[in-house]
Amino acid sequence: MKRIALLIFIAITASFVFSVFQGPEDENHQTQFNDSYAIYALNQPEMIGFSGEKMPLDQSDIQERFDRELLVNTYWQSQTILFLKKANKFFPVIEPILKEEGIPADFKYLALAESGLANIVSPSGATGFWQIMKATAKENGLIVNKEIDERYHIEKSTKAACNYLNEAYEKFGSWTLAAASYNMGKSGLEKQMTRQQAGNYYDLLLNSETARYVFRICAIKEILENPKTYGFHVREKDLYVLPPLQKVMLDTSVTNFADYAHQQNINYKILKEYNPWLRQAHLENKSGLAYWIDIPETGYYTSENKVQKLNSESRSLSIEYDTLKIKVNKTDLLKNVAEASGIELEELILQNIEVLDIKVKKGLELQLIKESI
Repeated sequence: MKRIALLIFIAITASFVFSVFQGPEDENHQTQFNDSYAIYALNQPEMIGFSGEKMPLDQSDIQERFDRELLVNTYWQSQTILFLKKANKFFPVIEPILKEEGIPADFKYLALAESGLANIVSPSGATGFWQIMKATAKENGLIVNKEIDERYHIEKSTKAACNYLNEAYEKFGSWTLAAASYNMGKSGLEKQMTRQQAGNYYDLLLNSETARYVFRICAIKEILENPKTYGFHVREKDLYVLPPLQKVMLDTSVTNFADYAHQQNINYKILKEYNPWLRQAHLENKSGLAYWIDIPETGYYTSENKVQKLNSESRSLSIEYDTLKIKVNKTDLLKNVAEASGIELEELILQNIEVLDIKVKKGLELQLIKESI
């Protein structure tokens, strides 16, 4: 009985405390929240495929795993809308290379899933859009040294990734398995296939990252190909674009890339932005190799951005901070505005100090010296 009485006392006390902090305003706020806020489960598409290979969504575990990735990428709005914008900028570079190398177009979404189309470096050292390890890069013909790292070169790194994927497809006979091997390695995937006696990605029990990998790629593909279905509305002007680029051959050493950039009528920042594979501020190029440098076409960037100052004929104000005297030139226009508003000129200026860029120090008196009044 004592225990029951104690529980009743706790319940009454909790109810009292809740009522103290749950006033009418809070209740109204909660009601509005309940009436207005909603998060919806997503309708799954009837069919999902990757590179011509169908995902078995009729199996409950497969359906659940795909649903997870679809939810994560739909409701991680900031990331996914950036995917949409950046895909418009870089897919036109990647797609022709995939086609030329015999890789299905769906693999462009693999690059998006790997890096978000950013030249990032993972904790393990994987680098660039395609997140290529140093050893893998060299195996696939990329130059990686202190001066040059072609894992940052979008075209060359895409070709290196294609080379890896073609070898993986030849080994496994499946583009889905080739994609999985890109995440965990060909030997690691082959070991699990032998151990588990399974020849299909969807039948394998893999580490959590690789187990989600293909599902994440497919979810990103589904959303980017049907953005409005998942609530993403992006206008044409919102999308990122590459400026027209021209290629300039570089087959000599460069003492200072800042000087070199100015010779190309761009600046150092722009040179490195479009050629991130140049890793130093100079290039010794002892081997005398020829490189192609991407330079924005004339008229898109200059070597220096001139500072643009806002100027308005409607005002010309100068401030003398010692006496805080504000000299007002061309006051005729200000007088007209004041008269139309039915207030004194001084009041007009005082009410619009921030707009007129006038700063008043605390504790000092504002003295107006009006000319031509």
